[in-house]
Amino acid sequence: MVVRREKKSRKLRGSRYMGYGGTQHRGSGQRGGFGKAGLHKHKWSYILKYDRDYFGKHGFKAPKSIKEIDKPINLREIEEMINKGKISGTEKDGRIVIDVTQFGYTKVLGAGRLTKPIIVKARSFTEKAVEKIREAGGEAVKLES
Repeated sequence: MVVRREKKSRKLRGSRYMGYGGTQHRGSGQRGGFGKAGLHKHKWSYILKYDRDYFGKHGFKAPKSIKEIDKPINLREIEEMINKGKISGTEKDGRIVIDVTQFGYTKVLGAGRLTKPIIVKARSFTEKAVEKIREAGGEAVKLES
């Protein structure tokens, strides 16, 4: 291989674009690659200064399979379902007993109002829901999960 006797920059002095043509160094090669290329190599000093937490593991994300997601239902919806005949529960002391877990719900929320005394069974209740159920003459029964 022939050794270059003179530096290329010396040879190109006086030219306007230093051998690059009119594009003025716009390619990705001039910036060391596109995007995050070279962060483990020639852009390492950038990482150290500006983005120290880019590499490595940080915490963990719990799998969806172990997360329990509440499926809520409002008192208004329970009342509507009773009136339309979609929910039929057993009667106890003149009050309808409804287990919302049989319909896929886990939590009872307090929106709406009850006109009939009912016994509602669910995994969890909001304070307002319990209050409104008791005002109507019903009972909120919390089931163990």
